[in-house]
Amino acid sequence: MKIAIIEDEIPARKKIKRFLEDLNEPITLVAEITTVEETNTFLASQSEVDLILSDIELLDGNVFEIFSKNQIPCPIIFITAYNQFLMNAFETNGIEYLLKPFSFDRFKKAWDKFLLLRKTVIPDHTILTKLELLLKQPIQKATSKERFTISTSKEIYFIETENISFFTAEEGVVFAIDIYSKKHLLNQNTLKDIEQLIDSKAFFRINRSTIVHKKHIQKIEKYSKNNLAVKLLGYEKHLITSQSQTKLFRDWLEE
Repeated sequence: MKIAIIEDEIPARKKIKRFLEDLNEPITLVAEITTVEETNTFLASQSEVDLILSDIELLDGNVFEIFSKNQIPCPIIFITAYNQFLMNAFETNGIEYLLKPFSFDRFKKAWDKFLLLRKTVIPDHTILTKLELLLKQPIQKATSKERFTISTSKEIYFIETENISFFTAEEGVVFAIDIYSKKHLLNQNTLKDIEQLIDSKAFFRINRSTIVHKKHIQKIEKYSKNNLAVKLLGYEKHLITSQSQTKLFRDWLEE
């Protein structure tokens, strides 16, 4: 079976490959893709692939920008830290939606569904309706983190999550900015790590390096045709949404 992996984070890609090896199946990895641009090239030139294991938010954008414009030759198992793209996934060739972090058992269940679909003769690789998929695979969300631990050379202290205006990543380091505009260095390595700990109804990633807290948004202004400027209470600068996130952000604000 020919498998392609679309994932921009090296640790996540290694985990997927390790889980594939643990399946003890006759698998050939035909591609490891890290960008939307590479995904587009791959889909345009590759028709002989049995399964795609795909992240959603990549270095240069959202994979649905490409999936919506190309003929997908096989089923897709989506593996992501985001839960707001569920319907997008099943509107393409999605057969499973795994939220990070996930266990080998959860991964194997997704794989077993793929094997079941291979035995059926259905053109679009789909056995169940979207509604049936939603009912059979409800998203499990862990309890959100209520406070973060801050460690310095002199002390360890805590910051309540509700008092964080936004999270930001700068040169590989993640900070929490509180309601007083004070910057706190966090132990988490990436914003994806942060997203797995916080409530998606309260926080939203507006661009590649920023996650904002809905509670502390003061106003939204138009920045350009496809971007918005977000003003947070007590913070002087505006934070700008990325083009791929602007519409999703506006929808999230109305939830």
